[in-house]
Amino acid sequence: MGEQKRPFDLLNNSLNKPVVVGMKAGLMMRGVMVAYDIHMNIILDNAEIIVNNEVQRKLGETLIRGDTVIYISPSKV
Repeated sequence: MGEQKRPFDLLNNSLNKPVVVGMKAGLMMRGVMVAYDIHMNIILDNAEIIVNNEVQRKLGETLIRGDTVIYISPSKV
């Protein structure tokens, strides 16, 4: 059998890499994940709000509260 993965393994592998964060109310943000904690609070650097695959607003360094996060996915950009 393959290596068993845990949620924190994915988060650790995503540190200092670009990610897309899907949030409640359909909001999507993209940026480099520089930190997270056990509550899924996430700090993104170079954060951007994405609407219809286009940058709507650049935010810079941003804290996303963990209870608003629906998913985190690696990003190619």
